[in-house]
Amino acid sequence: MSYYEKVYEVTLLIPPGRVSTYGAIADYLALGSARMVGYALNKCHNSEEPVPAHRVVNRNGELTGRNMFKSPTMMQELLESEDIKVKDNKVVEFKKLFWHPQEMY
Repeated sequence: MSYYEKVYEVTLLIPPGRVSTYGAIADYLALGSARMVGYALNKCHNSEEPVPAHRVVNRNGELTGRNMFKSPTMMQELLESEDIKVKDNKVVEFKKLFWHPQEMY
């Protein structure tokens, strides 16, 4: 399994209504860096299964990946469709909504 596929596999586990970070995914995989997770998610449109990349934000809850979507507001719209509030391109109540892959165990 490639690094990108591993990132997608973890991203698919993020529950609707929750968010994770590039760094948390990199930490969980013990491979690469937050930046590499970002690179992988920028290419997820090539994945066989739709990857919920909109649920991955930076360590401060900011929507830094928003410009990689079809429109600059699409990431926010997808989060809001899961009842996640966003203000000024930042997840409101980020700490409460944060999900780490280690929560699976």
